[in-house]
Amino acid sequence: MSMQNEWPLWEVFVRPKAGLDHKHCGSLHAADARMAIQLARDVYTRRMEGTSVWVVRSDQIVASDPADKDMYFDPAEDKVYRHPTFYTLPESVNHM
Repeated sequence: MSMQNEWPLWEVFVRPKAGLDHKHCGSLHAADARMAIQLARDVYTRRMEGTSVWVVRSDQIVASDPADKDMYFDPAEDKVYRHPTFYTLPESVNHM
């Protein structure tokens, strides 16, 4: 099957319980969003492990470039204000 005849790729996210985050479970090919939801339900929640399913076309996801890692995720060692190590905690929060 050529790339022109292949259904688009969808990424599947499932929320295991109310109040928890959706987690990426995998990918699947589907003709449209409705089919992607149905297939995701059948493939990734067969044992009643989900309460919500999200699907998003893979070509709609925008991601950072690994080559730009330093720009996005540079070490915070030079940003001392992000490290609360020099603050004095009150007695009432000694469990931290």
